Amino acid sequence: MKSISLIQFLIEERRADHVNAELSLLIEGVARACKRIAVATNKGALGGVLGMAGEGDALSMNVQGEAQKKLDVISNEILLEANAWGGHLAACASEEMEDPQQIPDGYPKGNHLLLFDPLDGSSNIDVNVSVGTIFSVLRCPDDVTEPKVEHFLQPGTTQLAAGYVVYGPATVLVLTLGHGVHEFTLDREVGSFILSRRGIKVPEETAEFAINMSNQRHWEAPMQRYIGELLAGKDGPRGKDFNMRWVASMVADVHRILTRGGVFFYPLDAKLKAKGDSGKLRLMYEANPMAFIIEQAGGAASTGRERIMELQPTALHQRVPVFLGSKNEVEVAVHYHRQADGALG
Repeated sequence: MKSISLIQFLIEERRADHVNAELSLLIEGVARACKRIAVATNKGALGGVLGMAGEGDALSMNVQGEAQKKLDVISNEILLEANAWGGHLAACASEEMEDPQQIPDGYPKGNHLLLFDPLDGSSNIDVNVSVGTIFSVLRCPDDVTEPKVEHFLQPGTTQLAAGYVVYGPATVLVLTLGHGVHEFTLDREVGSFILSRRGIKVPEETAEFAINMSNQRHWEAPMQRYIGELLAGKDGPRGKDFNMRWVASMVADVHRILTRGGVFFYPLDAKLKAKGDSGKLRLMYEANPMAFIIEQAGGAASTGRERIMELQPTALHQRVPVFLGSKNEVEVAVHYHRQADGALG
Protein backbone atom coordinates (compact mmCIF):
# COMPACT_ATOMS: atom_id res chain seq x y z
CA MET A 1 0.00 0.00 0.00
CA LYS A 2 1.29 3.45 -0.90
CA SER A 3 2.26 5.53 2.12
CA ILE A 4 0.36 8.80 2.47
CA SER A 5 1.84 11.36 4.83
CA LEU A 6 -0.23 13.78 6.88
CA ILE A 7 0.99 16.63 4.67
CA GLN A 8 -0.06 14.81 1.49
CA PHE A 9 -3.43 13.96 3.07
CA LEU A 10 -4.03 17.62 3.96
CA ILE A 11 -3.13 18.70 0.41
CA GLU A 12 -5.69 16.22 -0.93
CA GLU A 13 -8.27 17.59 1.52
CA ARG A 14 -7.55 21.12 0.28
CA ARG A 15 -8.15 20.02 -3.30
CA ALA A 16 -11.49 18.53 -2.18
CA ASP A 17 -12.38 21.85 -0.47
CA HIS A 18 -12.55 20.15 2.93
CA VAL A 19 -9.92 22.45 4.43
CA ASN A 20 -8.31 25.77 3.52
CA ALA A 21 -4.59 26.44 3.32
CA GLU A 22 -4.43 28.25 6.66
CA LEU A 23 -6.19 25.49 8.58
CA SER A 24 -4.06 22.87 6.84
CA LEU A 25 -0.88 24.63 7.98
CA LEU A 26 -2.27 24.96 11.50
CA ILE A 27 -2.87 21.19 11.68
CA GLU A 28 0.68 20.61 10.47
CA GLY A 29 1.96 22.92 13.21
CA VAL A 30 0.06 21.02 15.90
CA ALA A 31 1.40 17.73 14.52
CA ARG A 32 4.99 19.04 14.66
CA ALA A 33 4.49 20.10 18.27
CA CYS A 34 3.09 16.68 19.15
CA LYS A 35 6.16 15.00 17.65
CA ARG A 36 8.29 17.04 20.07
CA ILE A 37 6.03 16.05 22.97
CA ALA A 38 6.34 12.41 21.87
CA VAL A 39 10.14 12.67 22.08
CA ALA A 40 9.97 14.19 25.58
CA THR A 41 7.47 11.56 26.73
CA ASN A 42 9.52 8.73 25.25
CA LYS A 43 12.67 9.77 27.15
CA GLY A 44 10.88 9.46 30.48
CA ALA A 45 13.23 9.54 33.45
CA LEU A 46 16.24 9.90 31.13
CA GLY A 47 14.89 13.27 29.97
CA GLY A 48 14.19 14.56 33.47
CA VAL A 49 10.49 15.04 32.64
CA LEU A 50 8.90 12.81 35.29
CA GLY A 51 7.51 14.01 38.60
CA MET A 52 5.83 17.19 39.72
CA ALA A 53 6.57 20.72 38.53
CA GLY A 54 7.97 22.53 41.57
CA GLU A 55 8.36 21.23 45.11
CA GLY A 56 6.65 21.65 48.47
CA ASP A 57 4.97 25.03 48.87
CA ALA A 58 6.26 25.98 45.42
CA LEU A 59 4.38 23.15 43.72
CA SER A 60 3.10 24.39 40.36
CA MET A 61 -0.70 24.49 40.01
CA ASN A 62 -2.81 25.01 36.90
CA VAL A 63 -5.96 27.12 36.63
CA GLN A 64 -8.03 24.08 37.65
CA GLY A 65 -6.27 23.97 41.01
CA GLU A 66 -4.51 20.75 40.00
CA ALA A 67 -0.84 20.10 40.69
CA GLN A 68 1.08 20.12 37.42
CA LYS A 69 3.48 17.44 36.28
CA LYS A 70 6.72 18.58 34.67
CA LEU A 71 5.53 17.18 31.37
CA ASP A 72 2.24 19.12 31.64
CA VAL A 73 4.23 22.36 31.66
CA ILE A 74 6.66 21.22 28.96
CA SER A 75 3.85 20.08 26.63
CA ASN A 76 1.96 23.33 27.08
CA GLU A 77 5.04 25.39 26.26
CA ILE A 78 5.81 23.27 23.17
CA LEU A 79 2.29 23.78 21.78
CA LEU A 80 2.32 27.52 22.48
CA GLU A 81 5.72 28.03 20.90
CA ALA A 82 4.98 25.89 17.85
CA ASN A 83 1.80 27.78 17.00
CA ALA A 84 2.78 31.35 17.86
CA TRP A 85 4.73 32.31 14.75
CA GLY A 86 3.01 30.52 11.85
CA GLY A 87 0.39 33.15 11.03
CA HIS A 88 -2.48 30.66 11.29
CA LEU A 89 -3.83 31.60 14.73
CA ALA A 90 -5.66 34.55 16.22
CA ALA A 91 -5.23 33.12 19.75
CA CYS A 92 -5.14 29.85 21.66
CA ALA A 93 -6.43 28.52 24.97
CA SER A 94 -5.17 25.68 27.14
CA GLU A 95 -6.26 23.63 30.12
CA GLU A 96 -3.13 24.88 31.85
CA MET A 97 -3.85 28.63 31.47
CA GLU A 98 -6.63 30.74 32.95
CA ASP A 99 -6.98 33.08 29.97
CA PRO A 100 -6.42 32.79 26.20
CA GLN A 101 -2.89 33.32 24.93
CA GLN A 102 -2.60 36.14 22.42
CA ILE A 103 -0.23 35.88 19.45
CA PRO A 104 2.88 37.93 20.29
CA ASP A 105 3.35 41.27 18.55
CA GLY A 106 5.58 40.97 15.53
CA TYR A 107 4.02 37.72 14.37
CA PRO A 108 1.27 37.58 11.73
CA LYS A 109 -2.20 36.57 12.93
CA GLY A 110 -4.57 34.12 11.32
CA ASN A 111 -8.31 33.47 11.47
CA HIS A 112 -8.42 30.48 13.78
CA LEU A 113 -8.70 29.75 17.49
CA LEU A 114 -6.92 26.71 18.92
CA LEU A 115 -7.91 25.00 22.18
CA PHE A 116 -5.95 22.14 23.67
CA ASP A 117 -5.34 19.87 26.60
CA PRO A 118 -1.57 19.55 26.22
CA LEU A 119 -1.20 16.32 28.17
CA ASP A 120 -4.37 14.42 28.95
CA GLY A 121 -4.01 11.62 31.51
CA SER A 122 -0.85 13.09 33.02
CA SER A 123 -1.43 11.17 36.28
CA ASN A 124 -0.24 8.15 34.26
CA ILE A 125 3.10 9.65 33.21
CA ASP A 126 5.23 8.29 36.03
CA VAL A 127 3.91 4.73 35.59
CA ASN A 128 4.53 4.66 31.82
CA VAL A 129 0.86 4.37 30.76
CA SER A 130 -0.38 6.06 27.59
CA VAL A 131 -1.09 9.79 27.74
CA GLY A 132 -2.05 12.19 24.97
CA THR A 133 -2.85 15.62 23.56
CA ILE A 134 -6.38 16.76 22.59
CA PHE A 135 -7.09 19.78 20.36
CA SER A 136 -9.98 21.66 18.78
CA VAL A 137 -10.02 24.39 16.13
CA LEU A 138 -12.63 27.15 15.83
CA ARG A 139 -12.92 30.12 13.48
CA CYS A 140 -12.19 33.49 15.02
CA PRO A 141 -15.16 35.86 14.57
CA ASP A 142 -14.71 38.41 11.80
CA ASP A 143 -13.19 41.78 12.72
CA VAL A 144 -11.87 40.47 16.08
CA THR A 145 -8.17 41.30 16.31
CA GLU A 146 -7.58 40.39 19.97
CA PRO A 147 -9.81 37.44 20.86
CA LYS A 148 -11.15 37.29 24.40
CA VAL A 149 -12.74 34.43 26.31
CA GLU A 150 -16.19 35.16 24.86
CA HIS A 151 -14.91 34.61 21.32
CA PHE A 152 -13.94 31.03 22.23
CA LEU A 153 -17.37 30.22 23.66
CA GLN A 154 -18.76 28.57 20.56
CA PRO A 155 -20.78 25.33 20.55
CA GLY A 156 -19.02 22.20 19.39
CA THR A 157 -21.02 22.17 16.17
CA THR A 158 -18.88 25.12 14.95
CA GLN A 159 -15.60 23.20 15.22
CA LEU A 160 -13.57 23.17 12.01
CA ALA A 161 -11.25 20.38 13.10
CA ALA A 162 -10.47 18.27 16.12
CA GLY A 163 -8.00 15.58 16.99
CA TYR A 164 -5.89 13.86 19.56
CA VAL A 165 -2.48 12.22 19.76
CA VAL A 166 -1.79 9.10 21.83
CA TYR A 167 1.77 8.72 23.12
CA GLY A 168 1.85 4.96 23.58
CA PRO A 169 3.82 2.05 22.11
CA ALA A 170 3.21 3.91 18.84
CA THR A 171 2.51 7.65 18.57
CA VAL A 172 -0.84 7.99 16.81
CA LEU A 173 -2.68 11.10 15.58
CA VAL A 174 -6.45 10.85 15.04
CA LEU A 175 -8.01 13.71 13.09
CA THR A 176 -11.35 14.90 11.78
CA LEU A 177 -11.98 17.87 9.50
CA GLY A 178 -15.70 17.20 9.50
CA HIS A 179 -15.49 14.60 6.72
CA GLY A 180 -14.78 11.37 8.55
CA VAL A 181 -12.11 10.30 11.02
CA HIS A 182 -8.61 9.26 10.03
CA GLU A 183 -5.61 7.85 11.89
CA PHE A 184 -1.93 8.62 11.29
CA THR A 185 0.94 6.73 12.89
CA LEU A 186 4.28 8.41 13.49
CA ASP A 187 7.05 6.73 11.51
CA ARG A 188 10.00 7.58 13.72
CA GLU A 189 12.54 6.61 11.05
CA VAL A 190 11.34 9.30 8.65
CA GLY A 191 9.79 11.65 11.22
CA SER A 192 6.38 11.83 9.54
CA PHE A 193 2.82 10.92 10.45
CA ILE A 194 1.63 8.30 7.92
CA LEU A 195 -2.02 7.49 7.20
CA SER A 196 -2.75 4.14 8.85
CA ARG A 197 -6.58 4.03 8.93
CA ARG A 198 -9.01 6.00 6.78
CA GLY A 199 -12.71 6.51 7.47
CA ILE A 200 -12.79 4.97 10.96
CA LYS A 201 -16.21 3.77 12.14
CA VAL A 202 -17.32 2.92 15.68
CA PRO A 203 -19.49 -0.22 15.84
CA GLU A 204 -23.05 0.64 16.95
CA GLU A 205 -23.17 -2.35 19.30
CA THR A 206 -20.61 -3.19 21.97
CA ALA A 207 -20.04 -5.33 25.06
CA GLU A 208 -17.28 -3.17 26.54
CA PHE A 209 -17.51 -0.10 28.77
CA ALA A 210 -15.09 2.29 30.48
CA ILE A 211 -15.96 4.02 33.74
CA ASN A 212 -14.28 4.80 37.07
CA MET A 213 -16.05 2.30 39.31
CA SER A 214 -14.54 3.83 42.46
CA ASN A 215 -17.14 6.61 42.11
CA GLN A 216 -20.09 4.20 41.93
CA ARG A 217 -21.47 5.13 45.36
CA HIS A 218 -21.73 8.77 44.25
CA TRP A 219 -23.60 8.20 40.95
CA GLU A 220 -27.13 9.30 40.22
CA ALA A 221 -29.86 6.63 40.18
CA PRO A 222 -30.07 6.25 36.35
CA MET A 223 -26.30 5.67 36.15
CA GLN A 224 -26.53 3.11 38.96
CA ARG A 225 -29.32 1.36 37.05
CA TYR A 226 -27.46 1.33 33.73
CA ILE A 227 -24.11 0.04 35.05
CA GLY A 228 -25.93 -2.41 37.32
CA GLU A 229 -27.53 -3.97 34.27
CA LEU A 230 -24.16 -4.28 32.52
CA LEU A 231 -22.60 -5.93 35.57
CA ALA A 232 -25.49 -8.40 35.78
CA GLY A 233 -24.30 -9.84 32.46
CA LYS A 234 -26.12 -12.52 30.54
CA ASP A 235 -28.32 -13.35 33.54
CA GLY A 236 -29.51 -9.73 33.78
CA PRO A 237 -31.96 -7.67 31.71
CA ARG A 238 -29.37 -7.01 28.95
CA GLY A 239 -28.90 -10.72 28.31
CA LYS A 240 -25.16 -10.60 27.60
CA ASP A 241 -21.86 -10.23 29.42
CA PHE A 242 -19.97 -6.91 29.35
CA ASN A 243 -16.29 -6.27 30.03
CA MET A 244 -15.00 -3.17 31.81
CA ARG A 245 -11.87 -1.29 30.73
CA TRP A 246 -10.56 1.87 32.40
CA VAL A 247 -7.18 3.48 31.64
CA ALA A 248 -7.84 6.84 33.39
CA SER A 249 -6.47 8.53 30.27
CA MET A 250 -9.31 9.80 28.08
CA VAL A 251 -7.25 9.63 24.88
CA ALA A 252 -6.38 6.00 25.51
CA ASP A 253 -9.95 5.04 26.37
CA VAL A 254 -11.38 6.87 23.34
CA HIS A 255 -8.73 5.39 21.06
CA ARG A 256 -9.72 1.90 22.17
CA ILE A 257 -13.35 2.73 21.29
CA LEU A 258 -12.30 3.92 17.83
CA THR A 259 -10.29 0.72 17.39
CA ARG A 260 -12.81 -1.91 18.53
CA GLY A 261 -15.92 -0.19 19.85
CA GLY A 262 -17.11 0.48 23.37
CA VAL A 263 -18.46 3.29 25.52
CA PHE A 264 -16.77 5.78 27.85
CA PHE A 265 -18.59 7.43 30.76
CA TYR A 266 -17.69 10.17 33.20
CA PRO A 267 -21.10 10.97 34.68
CA LEU A 268 -22.21 13.68 37.05
CA ASP A 269 -22.14 12.47 40.67
CA ALA A 270 -22.76 13.66 44.22
CA LYS A 271 -19.05 14.23 44.86
CA LEU A 272 -18.77 16.60 41.90
CA LYS A 273 -22.00 18.37 42.87
CA ALA A 274 -20.68 18.93 46.40
CA LYS A 275 -17.72 20.80 44.91
CA GLY A 276 -20.03 22.91 42.76
CA ASP A 277 -18.92 21.21 39.54
CA SER A 278 -21.33 20.29 36.75
CA GLY A 279 -19.06 17.48 35.54
CA LYS A 280 -15.45 16.29 35.53
CA LEU A 281 -14.22 16.80 31.97
CA ARG A 282 -13.77 20.19 30.29
CA LEU A 283 -16.22 21.01 27.54
CA MET A 284 -14.06 23.17 25.29
CA TYR A 285 -10.87 21.13 24.96
CA GLU A 286 -11.85 17.61 26.01
CA ALA A 287 -15.57 16.88 25.55
CA ASN A 288 -16.22 18.90 22.38
CA PRO A 289 -13.27 17.64 20.31
CA MET A 290 -13.83 14.04 21.40
CA ALA A 291 -17.55 14.35 20.66
CA PHE A 292 -16.76 15.70 17.17
CA ILE A 293 -14.43 12.78 16.49
CA ILE A 294 -16.83 10.14 17.85
CA GLU A 295 -19.84 11.51 15.95
CA GLN A 296 -17.84 11.69 12.73
CA ALA A 297 -17.04 8.01 13.27
CA GLY A 298 -20.74 7.15 13.60
CA GLY A 299 -20.90 7.10 17.40
CA ALA A 300 -22.78 9.30 19.85
CA ALA A 301 -21.71 11.83 22.49
CA SER A 302 -23.95 13.18 25.24
CA THR A 303 -23.94 14.64 28.74
CA GLY A 304 -26.48 11.98 29.61
CA ARG A 305 -29.22 14.47 28.89
CA GLU A 306 -28.09 16.64 25.96
CA ARG A 307 -25.93 16.29 22.87
CA ILE A 308 -22.51 17.60 23.89
CA MET A 309 -21.83 19.53 20.68
CA GLU A 310 -25.07 21.51 20.95
CA LEU A 311 -24.23 22.95 24.37
CA GLN A 312 -23.70 26.70 24.45
CA PRO A 313 -20.50 27.20 26.48
CA THR A 314 -20.64 29.64 29.38
CA ALA A 315 -17.00 29.54 30.51
CA LEU A 316 -13.64 28.64 29.00
CA HIS A 317 -12.98 25.90 31.57
CA GLN A 318 -16.58 24.70 31.90
CA ARG A 319 -17.00 21.08 32.97
CA VAL A 320 -19.62 18.61 31.75
CA PRO A 321 -20.56 14.94 32.15
CA VAL A 322 -19.45 12.79 29.19
CA PHE A 323 -21.11 9.71 27.67
CA LEU A 324 -19.59 8.71 24.33
CA GLY A 325 -18.90 5.79 22.04
CA SER A 326 -20.98 3.07 20.42
CA LYS A 327 -24.31 4.66 19.55
CA ASN A 328 -26.77 2.11 20.87
CA GLU A 329 -25.27 1.91 24.36
CA VAL A 330 -25.03 5.70 24.70
CA GLU A 331 -28.69 5.92 23.72
CA VAL A 332 -29.69 3.43 26.43
CA ALA A 333 -27.83 5.37 29.14
CA VAL A 334 -29.31 8.68 27.93
CA HIS A 335 -32.81 7.14 27.88
CA TYR A 336 -32.47 6.11 31.54
CA HIS A 337 -31.37 9.63 32.55
CA ARG A 338 -34.17 11.34 30.64
CA GLN A 339 -36.68 8.87 32.00
CA ALA A 340 -35.52 9.59 35.56
CA ASP A 341 -35.86 13.32 34.89
CA GLY A 342 -39.42 12.86 33.72
CA ALA A 343 -38.49 14.06 30.23
CA LEU A 344 -40.09 10.99 28.66
CA GLY A 345 -43.74 10.13 28.66
